[in-house]
Amino acid sequence: MVMNDITAVSGFCIAGAVLSVLLKQYCKEQSMMISLGVCIIIFAGAVGIISPVLEKTSELFTESGVNEGYIIIVFKAMAICFITQITSDICRDSGENAIASSAELFGRVLIILMSLPFIESLVDIITEFI
Repeated sequence: MVMNDITAVSGFCIAGAVLSVLLKQYCKEQSMMISLGVCIIIFAGAVGIISPVLEKTSELFTESGVNEGYIIIVFKAMAICFITQITSDICRDSGENAIASSAELFGRVLIILMSLPFIESLVDIITEFI
C-alpha cells in the first residue's frame, strides 16, 4: 500500500513539474498555478493519510500522562513547519526570495510564540529545583 502511494504521488509530482517547466516558457503565471495546485493536492492527501497517525500518537501521549495541551502545540508546530516550507518553496520557485524568507520568518515566530507554554513549564521546573 505505502509503495503504491509513494509511486503514485511521485508520478503526479513529476508530471506536475514537467508541465510546470513546459508552461514556464510561455506563461510564468500558469506555471506557478500548476505548481501551487500540485502542492495543495499533495498536502491535502498527506493530511488525510496522517490523521490516523496523529490520533494514535495523541492516544499514546495521553496514556503516558503528558499534558494534552503540549501535544496539540507539537502537532500545530509540525503543521506550521510543513505549510511554511511549501509556501517558501513555491515563492522561491516563482523567483520571490524575499517573500519566501518573510514566510519562513513568520513561521519561526509563530513556533516561538506557540512554544511559550513549554518555556514557562521549563522555567517552573528549574525554579522548583533551585
